[in-house]
Amino acid sequence: MLEKIDLNRKLPKSEYKSLIGELERRIGKLQRDARKLKIPVVVVFEGWDAAGKGTLINNLILALDPRGFKVYPTNAPTQEERLRPWLWRFWIRTPARGRLAIFDRSWYGKVLVERVDEIVPKEEWTQAYSDINSFERHLSDDQIVLVKFLLHIDKKEQKKRFEKLLANKSTAWKVTSDDKRHHRQYNLYYRAFEEMLERTGTEWAPWTVIEAHDKKFATIKMLTTLIDALERRIAGSNSQGKEGHHDAPVKESAGPLDLSTSILNSVDLSENLPRDRYSSASKKLGKRLLELEHEVFLKRVPVIIVYEGWDAAGKGGNIRRLVQGMDPRGYEVVPFAAPTQEEKDHHYMWRFWRVLPKAGHITVFDRSWYGRVLVERVEGFCSEEQWSRAYREINETEQQWCDFGAVVIKFWLQIDQAEQLRRFEARQRTPHKQWKITDEDWRNREKWEDYSAAVEEMLLKTSTTYAPWTIVEANDKPFARIKAMKTVVQALQRRL
Repeated sequence: MLEKIDLNRKLPKSEYKSLIGELERRIGKLQRDARKLKIPVVVVFEGWDAAGKGTLINNLILALDPRGFKVYPTNAPTQEERLRPWLWRFWIRTPARGRLAIFDRSWYGKVLVERVDEIVPKEEWTQAYSDINSFERHLSDDQIVLVKFLLHIDKKEQKKRFEKLLANKSTAWKVTSDDKRHHRQYNLYYRAFEEMLERTGTEWAPWTVIEAHDKKFATIKMLTTLIDALERRIAGSNSQGKEGHHDAPVKESAGPLDLSTSILNSVDLSENLPRDRYSSASKKLGKRLLELEHEVFLKRVPVIIVYEGWDAAGKGGNIRRLVQGMDPRGYEVVPFAAPTQEEKDHHYMWRFWRVLPKAGHITVFDRSWYGRVLVERVEGFCSEEQWSRAYREINETEQQWCDFGAVVIKFWLQIDQAEQLRRFEARQRTPHKQWKITDEDWRNREKWEDYSAAVEEMLLKTSTTYAPWTIVEANDKPFARIKAMKTVVQALQRRL
Protein backbone atom coordinates (compact mmCIF):
# COMPACT_ATOMS: atom_id res chain seq x y z
CA MET A 1 0.00 0.00 0.00
CA LEU A 2 2.66 2.52 1.02
CA GLU A 3 4.46 2.31 -2.34
CA LYS A 4 1.36 3.80 -3.96
CA ILE A 5 1.39 6.90 -1.74
CA ASP A 6 2.44 10.10 -3.54
CA LEU A 7 4.81 11.79 -1.11
CA ASN A 8 5.33 14.79 -3.40
CA ARG A 9 1.98 16.31 -2.54
CA LYS A 10 2.31 19.91 -1.39
CA LEU A 11 0.06 22.81 -0.51
CA PRO A 12 0.96 26.42 -1.39
CA LYS A 13 1.20 28.73 1.59
CA SER A 14 -1.55 30.97 0.26
CA GLU A 15 -3.95 28.07 -0.13
CA TYR A 16 -3.07 26.80 3.35
CA LYS A 17 -3.87 30.20 4.86
CA SER A 18 -7.20 30.33 3.06
CA LEU A 19 -8.21 26.94 4.45
CA ILE A 20 -6.79 26.69 7.96
CA GLY A 21 -8.94 29.31 9.68
CA GLU A 22 -12.25 27.80 8.58
CA LEU A 23 -11.10 24.26 9.42
CA GLU A 24 -10.07 25.35 12.92
CA ARG A 25 -13.45 26.97 13.49
CA ARG A 26 -15.24 23.84 12.29
CA ILE A 27 -13.22 21.47 14.44
CA GLY A 28 -13.81 23.69 17.48
CA LYS A 29 -17.57 23.69 16.89
CA LEU A 30 -17.61 19.94 16.32
CA GLN A 31 -15.80 19.42 19.62
CA ARG A 32 -18.53 21.41 21.38
CA ASP A 33 -21.26 19.49 19.55
CA ALA A 34 -19.66 16.16 20.45
CA ARG A 35 -19.48 17.21 24.09
CA LYS A 36 -23.15 18.21 24.06
CA LEU A 37 -24.15 14.89 22.45
CA LYS A 38 -21.79 12.94 24.73
CA ILE A 39 -19.82 11.48 21.83
CA PRO A 40 -16.35 10.22 22.86
CA VAL A 41 -13.49 10.58 20.38
CA VAL A 42 -10.15 8.77 20.10
CA VAL A 43 -7.47 10.05 17.70
CA VAL A 44 -4.35 7.93 17.11
CA PHE A 45 -1.13 9.29 15.61
CA GLU A 46 1.40 6.73 14.40
CA GLY A 47 4.23 7.10 11.91
CA TRP A 48 7.94 7.35 11.30
CA ASP A 49 10.33 9.06 13.66
CA ALA A 50 10.56 12.75 12.62
CA ALA A 51 7.39 12.44 10.50
CA GLY A 52 5.81 15.37 12.36
CA LYS A 53 3.41 13.75 14.80
CA GLY A 54 4.09 16.38 17.44
CA THR A 55 3.51 19.21 14.97
CA LEU A 56 0.19 17.80 13.79
CA ILE A 57 -1.01 17.14 17.32
CA ASN A 58 -0.12 20.70 18.27
CA ASN A 59 -1.93 22.08 15.22
CA LEU A 60 -5.01 20.08 16.22
CA ILE A 61 -5.17 21.01 19.89
CA LEU A 62 -4.63 24.74 19.24
CA ALA A 63 -8.10 24.72 17.68
CA LEU A 64 -9.72 22.84 20.58
CA ASP A 65 -11.05 23.75 24.02
CA PRO A 66 -8.29 22.49 26.35
CA ARG A 67 -10.88 21.47 28.94
CA GLY A 68 -12.26 18.80 26.61
CA PHE A 69 -9.25 16.72 25.56
CA LYS A 70 -6.15 14.99 26.86
CA VAL A 71 -2.98 14.01 25.00
CA TYR A 72 -1.36 10.70 25.95
CA PRO A 73 2.25 10.24 24.81
CA THR A 74 3.02 6.52 24.67
CA ASN A 75 6.45 5.31 25.69
CA ALA A 76 7.79 1.92 26.69
CA PRO A 77 5.54 0.37 29.35
CA THR A 78 6.47 0.99 32.97
CA GLN A 79 7.04 -1.85 35.43
CA GLU A 80 3.53 -1.32 36.80
CA GLU A 81 2.08 -1.56 33.29
CA ARG A 82 4.04 -4.72 32.48
CA LEU A 83 2.35 -6.45 35.41
CA ARG A 84 -1.05 -6.21 33.70
CA PRO A 85 -2.47 -7.28 30.31
CA TRP A 86 -0.82 -5.17 27.64
CA LEU A 87 -3.96 -3.28 26.62
CA TRP A 88 -4.73 -2.28 30.23
CA ARG A 89 -2.82 0.99 30.02
CA PHE A 90 -4.85 2.02 26.98
CA TRP A 91 -8.23 0.81 28.26
CA ILE A 92 -7.95 2.98 31.37
CA ARG A 93 -7.21 6.01 29.18
CA THR A 94 -10.25 5.67 26.93
CA PRO A 95 -12.24 8.90 27.10
CA ALA A 96 -15.50 9.60 28.89
CA ARG A 97 -18.49 10.45 26.73
CA GLY A 98 -18.11 13.92 25.28
CA ARG A 99 -14.33 14.02 25.68
CA LEU A 100 -11.44 13.52 23.27
CA ALA A 101 -8.31 11.39 23.81
CA ILE A 102 -5.29 11.94 21.55
CA PHE A 103 -2.63 9.22 21.49
CA ASP A 104 0.88 10.20 20.40
CA ARG A 105 1.79 6.63 19.46
CA SER A 106 -0.43 3.97 20.90
CA TRP A 107 -1.19 0.25 21.23
CA TYR A 108 0.41 -0.19 17.80
CA GLY A 109 3.81 -0.15 19.45
CA LYS A 110 3.28 -3.88 20.01
CA VAL A 111 3.34 -4.58 16.25
CA LEU A 112 5.90 -1.89 15.37
CA VAL A 113 8.82 -1.14 17.71
CA GLU A 114 8.31 -4.23 19.91
CA ARG A 115 8.20 -6.36 16.77
CA VAL A 116 11.11 -4.81 14.86
CA ASP A 117 13.37 -4.49 17.90
CA GLU A 118 12.47 -8.08 18.90
CA ILE A 119 11.33 -6.98 22.34
CA VAL A 120 8.56 -9.60 22.21
CA PRO A 121 8.49 -12.99 20.44
CA LYS A 122 6.74 -13.39 17.08
CA GLU A 123 3.75 -15.26 18.52
CA GLU A 124 3.05 -12.33 20.85
CA TRP A 125 3.04 -9.54 18.26
CA THR A 126 1.16 -11.77 15.82
CA GLN A 127 -1.57 -12.34 18.43
CA ALA A 128 -1.65 -8.60 19.05
CA TYR A 129 -3.36 -7.96 15.71
CA SER A 130 -6.39 -9.90 16.90
CA ASP A 131 -6.31 -8.15 20.29
CA ILE A 132 -6.14 -4.73 18.61
CA ASN A 133 -9.04 -5.42 16.26
CA SER A 134 -11.11 -6.68 19.16
CA PHE A 135 -10.24 -3.65 21.31
CA GLU A 136 -11.05 -1.19 18.54
CA ARG A 137 -14.31 -2.96 17.70
CA HIS A 138 -15.37 -2.72 21.35
CA LEU A 139 -14.73 1.02 21.25
CA SER A 140 -16.46 1.53 17.92
CA ASP A 141 -19.51 -0.51 18.97
CA ASP A 142 -19.75 1.72 22.03
CA GLN A 143 -20.15 4.73 19.72
CA ILE A 144 -16.61 6.03 20.13
CA VAL A 145 -15.34 7.91 17.07
CA LEU A 146 -11.97 6.30 16.34
CA VAL A 147 -9.68 8.05 13.84
CA LYS A 148 -6.23 6.61 13.08
CA PHE A 149 -3.47 8.49 11.25
CA LEU A 150 -0.24 7.06 9.88
CA LEU A 151 2.27 9.80 8.97
CA HIS A 152 4.41 8.58 6.09
CA ILE A 153 7.78 9.90 4.88
CA ASP A 154 10.50 8.16 2.89
CA LYS A 155 13.97 7.25 4.14
CA LYS A 156 15.67 10.15 2.40
CA GLU A 157 13.30 12.69 3.98
CA GLN A 158 13.74 11.12 7.41
CA LYS A 159 17.53 11.39 7.12
CA LYS A 160 17.28 15.03 6.04
CA ARG A 161 15.12 15.89 9.06
CA PHE A 162 17.47 14.11 11.46
CA GLU A 163 20.45 15.98 10.04
CA LYS A 164 18.65 19.30 10.40
CA LEU A 165 17.85 18.57 14.04
CA LEU A 166 21.40 17.43 14.78
CA ALA A 167 22.88 20.55 13.21
CA ASN A 168 21.27 22.75 15.85
CA LYS A 169 22.48 22.39 19.44
CA SER A 170 19.06 23.28 20.81
CA THR A 171 17.34 20.45 18.90
CA ALA A 172 20.08 17.82 18.65
CA TRP A 173 18.80 16.13 21.81
CA LYS A 174 15.62 15.16 19.95
CA VAL A 175 17.53 12.62 17.83
CA THR A 176 18.24 9.64 20.07
CA SER A 177 20.32 6.53 19.51
CA ASP A 178 17.03 4.67 19.05
CA ASP A 179 16.03 7.09 16.30
CA LYS A 180 19.29 6.47 14.48
CA ARG A 181 18.90 2.72 14.81
CA HIS A 182 15.31 2.88 13.57
CA HIS A 183 16.50 4.83 10.55
CA ARG A 184 18.91 2.03 9.71
CA GLN A 185 15.98 -0.38 10.14
CA TYR A 186 13.77 1.62 7.75
CA ASN A 187 13.02 -1.37 5.53
CA LEU A 188 12.05 -3.52 8.51
CA TYR A 189 9.69 -0.82 9.78
CA TYR A 190 8.33 -0.38 6.28
CA ARG A 191 7.23 -4.03 6.24
CA ALA A 192 5.82 -3.70 9.77
CA PHE A 193 3.79 -0.64 8.77
CA GLU A 194 2.50 -2.42 5.67
CA GLU A 195 1.31 -5.44 7.65
CA MET A 196 -0.20 -3.20 10.33
CA LEU A 197 -2.25 -1.38 7.70
CA GLU A 198 -3.38 -4.64 6.10
CA ARG A 199 -4.36 -6.41 9.31
CA THR A 200 -5.87 -3.56 11.34
CA GLY A 201 -7.46 -1.38 8.69
CA THR A 202 -10.99 -2.49 9.48
CA GLU A 203 -14.46 -1.30 8.59
CA TRP A 204 -14.92 0.03 12.13
CA ALA A 205 -11.41 1.53 12.47
CA PRO A 206 -9.85 2.37 9.09
CA TRP A 207 -6.44 3.97 8.65
CA THR A 208 -5.78 7.32 7.02
CA VAL A 209 -2.25 7.57 5.60
CA ILE A 210 -1.01 11.16 5.61
CA GLU A 211 1.63 12.23 3.11
CA ALA A 212 3.85 14.09 5.59
CA HIS A 213 6.67 15.55 3.50
CA ASP A 214 4.79 18.85 3.39
CA LYS A 215 3.55 19.84 6.85
CA LYS A 216 0.93 22.25 5.52
CA PHE A 217 -0.63 19.54 3.36
CA ALA A 218 -0.44 17.07 6.27
CA THR A 219 -2.19 19.47 8.64
CA ILE A 220 -5.04 20.17 6.22
CA LYS A 221 -5.54 16.46 5.48
CA MET A 222 -5.54 15.60 9.18
CA LEU A 223 -8.11 18.27 10.07
CA THR A 224 -10.31 17.49 7.07
CA THR A 225 -10.35 13.76 7.86
CA LEU A 226 -11.21 14.33 11.50
CA ILE A 227 -13.91 16.87 10.65
CA ASP A 228 -15.48 14.43 8.19
CA ALA A 229 -15.53 11.62 10.79
CA LEU A 230 -17.10 13.86 13.44
CA GLU A 231 -19.69 15.34 11.09
CA ARG A 232 -20.81 11.87 9.99
CA ARG A 233 -21.07 10.67 13.58
CA ILE A 234 -22.93 13.79 14.77
CA ALA A 235 -25.33 13.61 11.83
CA GLY A 236 -26.06 9.98 12.70
CA SER A 237 -26.58 10.85 16.36
CA ASN A 238 -29.02 13.65 15.54
CA SER A 239 -31.05 11.47 13.18
CA GLN A 240 -31.17 8.32 15.28
CA GLY A 241 -31.04 9.65 18.83
CA LYS A 242 -28.58 8.50 21.47
CA GLU A 243 -28.38 4.98 22.82
CA GLY A 244 -29.47 4.94 26.39
CA HIS A 245 -31.87 3.72 29.01
CA HIS A 246 -34.93 1.79 27.93
CA ASP A 247 -37.94 2.07 30.21
CA ALA A 248 -39.30 -1.36 29.40
CA PRO A 249 -37.46 -4.68 29.29
CA VAL A 250 -36.14 -5.31 25.82
CA LYS A 251 -37.28 -8.08 23.53
CA GLU A 252 -35.54 -11.40 24.14
CA SER A 253 -33.32 -12.81 21.43
CA ALA A 254 -34.87 -16.25 21.46
CA GLY A 255 -38.18 -17.94 22.14
CA PRO A 256 -39.24 -19.41 25.52
CA LEU A 257 -36.74 -21.88 26.95
CA ASP A 258 -37.67 -25.47 27.59
CA LEU A 259 -37.01 -25.37 31.32
CA SER A 260 -37.16 -29.15 31.61
CA THR A 261 -33.84 -29.38 29.76
CA SER A 262 -32.20 -26.22 31.09
CA ILE A 263 -28.75 -26.02 32.63
CA LEU A 264 -30.05 -24.60 35.91
CA ASN A 265 -32.83 -27.17 36.32
CA SER A 266 -30.26 -29.96 36.11
CA VAL A 267 -28.40 -28.67 39.18
CA ASP A 268 -28.83 -30.92 42.23
CA LEU A 269 -29.68 -28.46 45.01
CA SER A 270 -30.03 -31.22 47.61
CA GLU A 271 -26.23 -31.32 47.96
CA ASN A 272 -25.19 -30.60 51.55
CA LEU A 273 -22.23 -30.89 53.91
CA PRO A 274 -22.43 -31.74 57.65
CA ARG A 275 -21.07 -29.02 59.93
CA ASP A 276 -18.27 -31.20 61.38
CA ARG A 277 -16.94 -32.05 57.92
CA TYR A 278 -17.26 -28.43 56.85
CA SER A 279 -15.06 -27.21 59.71
CA SER A 280 -12.18 -29.60 59.02
CA ALA A 281 -12.37 -29.12 55.24
CA SER A 282 -12.45 -25.34 55.61
CA LYS A 283 -9.29 -25.32 57.75
CA LYS A 284 -7.42 -27.62 55.38
CA LEU A 285 -8.41 -25.70 52.26
CA GLY A 286 -7.75 -22.34 53.92
CA LYS A 287 -4.20 -23.41 54.70
CA ARG A 288 -3.67 -24.58 51.14
CA LEU A 289 -5.07 -21.33 49.73
CA LEU A 290 -2.55 -19.34 51.76
CA GLU A 291 0.28 -21.46 50.34
CA LEU A 292 -1.02 -21.03 46.80
CA GLU A 293 -1.41 -17.27 47.28
CA HIS A 294 2.31 -17.14 48.09
CA GLU A 295 3.21 -19.28 45.04
CA VAL A 296 1.04 -17.10 42.82
CA PHE A 297 2.96 -14.05 44.01
CA LEU A 298 6.37 -15.64 43.47
CA LYS A 299 5.48 -16.79 39.95
CA ARG A 300 3.67 -13.55 39.08
CA VAL A 301 0.36 -15.15 38.14
CA PRO A 302 -2.65 -12.80 38.16
CA VAL A 303 -5.86 -14.39 39.46
CA ILE A 304 -9.39 -13.18 38.66
CA ILE A 305 -12.27 -14.71 40.63
CA VAL A 306 -15.82 -13.79 39.66
CA TYR A 307 -18.91 -14.27 41.83
CA GLU A 308 -22.36 -14.06 40.28
CA GLY A 309 -25.61 -15.55 41.54
CA TRP A 310 -29.13 -14.97 42.71
CA ASP A 311 -29.93 -12.36 45.35
CA ALA A 312 -29.39 -14.01 48.76
CA ALA A 313 -27.44 -16.88 47.18
CA GLY A 314 -24.63 -16.32 49.69
CA LYS A 315 -21.98 -14.59 47.59
CA GLY A 316 -20.73 -12.39 50.44
CA GLY A 317 -20.39 -15.23 52.93
CA ASN A 318 -18.76 -17.44 50.33
CA ILE A 319 -16.19 -14.78 49.51
CA ARG A 320 -15.42 -14.19 53.20
CA ARG A 321 -14.72 -17.89 53.77
CA LEU A 322 -12.58 -18.05 50.65
CA VAL A 323 -10.22 -15.24 51.68
CA GLN A 324 -10.39 -15.47 55.49
CA GLY A 325 -7.08 -17.32 55.81
CA MET A 326 -5.23 -15.49 53.05
CA ASP A 327 -2.72 -12.66 53.37
CA PRO A 328 -4.69 -9.42 52.77
CA ARG A 329 -1.66 -7.88 51.04
CA GLY A 330 -2.06 -10.34 48.19
CA TYR A 331 -5.74 -10.07 47.38
CA GLU A 332 -8.53 -7.55 47.00
CA VAL A 333 -12.30 -7.98 47.04
CA VAL A 334 -14.05 -5.51 44.75
CA PRO A 335 -17.87 -5.24 45.03
CA PHE A 336 -19.84 -3.79 42.15
CA ALA A 337 -23.26 -2.18 42.27
CA ALA A 338 -25.02 0.06 39.75
CA PRO A 339 -22.46 2.12 37.78
CA THR A 340 -21.73 5.69 38.85
CA GLN A 341 -22.17 8.55 36.40
CA GLU A 342 -18.44 8.53 35.65
CA GLU A 343 -18.63 4.81 34.89
CA LYS A 344 -21.70 5.27 32.68
CA ASP A 345 -19.72 7.83 30.71
CA HIS A 346 -17.24 5.12 29.65
CA HIS A 347 -17.44 1.74 27.95
CA TYR A 348 -19.10 -0.69 30.36
CA MET A 349 -15.88 -2.74 30.66
CA TRP A 350 -13.81 0.32 31.64
CA ARG A 351 -14.57 0.12 35.35
CA PHE A 352 -13.49 -3.53 35.46
CA TRP A 353 -10.27 -3.03 33.51
CA ARG A 354 -9.29 -0.34 36.04
CA VAL A 355 -9.19 -2.79 38.94
CA LEU A 356 -7.64 -5.83 37.27
CA PRO A 357 -5.07 -7.52 39.50
CA LYS A 358 -1.45 -7.05 38.59
CA ALA A 359 0.68 -10.14 38.08
CA GLY A 360 1.06 -12.04 41.34
CA HIS A 361 -2.13 -10.70 42.94
CA ILE A 362 -5.71 -11.92 43.32
CA THR A 363 -8.86 -9.89 42.74
CA VAL A 364 -12.29 -11.22 43.74
CA PHE A 365 -15.17 -9.56 41.90
CA ASP A 366 -18.43 -9.50 43.85
CA ARG A 367 -20.60 -9.12 40.74
CA SER A 368 -18.92 -8.18 37.51
CA TRP A 369 -19.08 -7.39 33.79
CA TYR A 370 -21.77 -10.07 33.54
CA GLY A 371 -24.25 -7.48 34.74
CA ARG A 372 -24.39 -6.45 31.08
CA VAL A 373 -26.10 -9.71 30.10
CA LEU A 374 -28.06 -10.10 33.34
CA VAL A 375 -29.54 -7.09 35.14
CA GLU A 376 -28.91 -4.62 32.31
CA ARG A 377 -30.56 -7.01 29.86
CA VAL A 378 -33.57 -7.92 31.97
CA GLU A 379 -34.22 -4.43 33.32
CA GLY A 380 -33.76 -2.81 29.91
CA PHE A 381 -30.79 -0.65 30.91
CA CYS A 382 -29.18 -1.40 27.53
CA SER A 383 -30.50 -2.30 24.11
CA GLU A 384 -30.81 -5.83 22.76
CA GLU A 385 -28.03 -5.07 20.29
CA GLN A 386 -25.76 -4.02 23.16
CA TRP A 387 -26.26 -7.06 25.39
CA SER A 388 -26.26 -9.44 22.42
CA ARG A 389 -22.79 -8.32 21.34
CA ALA A 390 -21.55 -8.38 24.95
CA TYR A 391 -21.12 -12.17 24.83
CA ARG A 392 -18.46 -11.77 22.14
CA GLU A 393 -16.89 -8.78 23.90
CA ILE A 394 -16.67 -10.64 27.21
CA ASN A 395 -15.20 -13.79 25.65
CA GLU A 396 -12.60 -11.79 23.73
CA THR A 397 -11.64 -9.82 26.83
CA GLU A 398 -11.30 -12.89 29.05
CA GLN A 399 -9.24 -14.54 26.30
CA GLN A 400 -6.83 -11.59 26.38
CA TRP A 401 -6.53 -11.85 30.16
CA CYS A 402 -5.82 -15.58 29.94
CA ASP A 403 -3.30 -15.05 27.13
CA PHE A 404 -1.49 -12.70 29.52
CA GLY A 405 -1.29 -15.59 31.98
CA ALA A 406 -4.25 -14.86 34.25
CA VAL A 407 -6.34 -17.55 35.88
CA VAL A 408 -10.03 -16.69 35.46
CA ILE A 409 -12.41 -18.53 37.80
CA LYS A 410 -16.14 -17.85 37.53
CA PHE A 411 -18.84 -18.95 39.98
CA TRP A 412 -22.60 -18.92 39.54
CA LEU A 413 -24.28 -19.52 42.92
CA GLN A 414 -27.56 -21.33 42.30
CA ILE A 415 -30.48 -21.54 44.75
CA ASP A 416 -34.15 -22.26 44.15
CA GLN A 417 -37.04 -19.86 44.62
CA ALA A 418 -38.18 -21.45 47.88
CA GLU A 419 -34.74 -21.07 49.45
CA GLN A 420 -34.49 -17.47 48.27
CA LEU A 421 -37.85 -16.66 49.84
CA ARG A 422 -36.78 -18.29 53.11
CA ARG A 423 -33.60 -16.18 53.20
CA PHE A 424 -35.42 -12.96 52.30
CA GLU A 425 -37.88 -13.49 55.15
CA ALA A 426 -35.09 -14.39 57.58
CA ARG A 427 -33.33 -11.15 56.74
CA GLN A 428 -36.45 -9.14 57.38
CA ARG A 429 -36.86 -10.78 60.81
CA THR A 430 -33.24 -10.19 61.86
CA PRO A 431 -32.51 -6.55 62.78
CA HIS A 432 -28.78 -6.63 61.97
CA LYS A 433 -29.49 -8.21 58.54
CA GLN A 434 -32.38 -6.03 57.43
CA TRP A 435 -30.04 -3.76 55.48
CA LYS A 436 -29.39 -6.70 53.14
CA ILE A 437 -32.98 -6.83 51.85
CA THR A 438 -34.34 -4.07 49.60
CA ASP A 439 -37.43 -3.39 47.53
CA GLU A 440 -35.28 -4.07 44.49
CA ASP A 441 -34.63 -7.62 45.71
CA TRP A 442 -38.37 -8.28 45.82
CA ARG A 443 -38.86 -6.76 42.36
CA ASN A 444 -36.09 -8.90 40.93
CA ARG A 445 -37.70 -11.99 42.45
CA GLU A 446 -40.85 -11.30 40.45
CA LYS A 447 -38.74 -11.59 37.29
CA TRP A 448 -37.28 -14.98 38.17
CA GLU A 449 -38.13 -16.52 34.80
CA ASP A 450 -36.65 -13.58 32.87
CA TYR A 451 -33.44 -13.78 34.91
CA SER A 452 -33.33 -17.57 34.50
CA ALA A 453 -33.43 -17.18 30.72
CA ALA A 454 -30.63 -14.60 30.88
CA VAL A 455 -28.49 -16.82 33.15
CA GLU A 456 -29.00 -19.81 30.87
CA GLU A 457 -27.79 -17.89 27.83
CA MET A 458 -24.88 -16.40 29.76
CA LEU A 459 -23.66 -19.83 30.91
CA LEU A 460 -24.09 -21.29 27.44
CA LYS A 461 -22.31 -18.49 25.55
CA THR A 462 -19.51 -17.51 27.96
CA SER A 463 -18.35 -20.79 29.49
CA THR A 464 -15.14 -21.29 27.54
CA THR A 465 -12.18 -23.63 27.74
CA TYR A 466 -10.02 -20.81 29.07
CA ALA A 467 -12.62 -19.28 31.46
CA PRO A 468 -15.29 -21.88 32.30
CA TRP A 469 -18.22 -21.32 34.64
CA THR A 470 -18.55 -23.38 37.82
CA ILE A 471 -22.15 -23.71 39.00
CA VAL A 472 -22.21 -23.89 42.79
CA GLU A 473 -25.14 -25.63 44.45
CA ALA A 474 -25.84 -22.99 47.10
CA ASN A 475 -29.01 -24.07 48.93
CA ASP A 476 -26.62 -25.44 51.56
CA LYS A 477 -24.11 -22.71 52.44
CA PRO A 478 -21.39 -24.97 53.91
CA PHE A 479 -21.42 -27.15 50.78
CA ALA A 480 -21.24 -24.06 48.54
CA ARG A 481 -18.31 -22.59 50.45
CA ILE A 482 -16.24 -25.76 50.32
CA LYS A 483 -16.97 -26.30 46.63
CA ALA A 484 -15.79 -22.77 45.83
CA MET A 485 -12.61 -23.17 47.88
CA LYS A 486 -11.86 -26.54 46.25
CA THR A 487 -12.44 -25.10 42.79
CA VAL A 488 -10.00 -22.24 43.41
CA VAL A 489 -7.38 -24.58 44.86
CA GLN A 490 -7.65 -26.94 41.89
CA ALA A 491 -7.53 -24.11 39.33
CA LEU A 492 -4.44 -22.53 40.91
CA GLN A 493 -2.67 -25.88 41.26
CA ARG A 494 -3.28 -26.63 37.56
CA ARG A 495 -1.95 -23.24 36.56
CA LEU A 496 1.13 -23.45 38.80
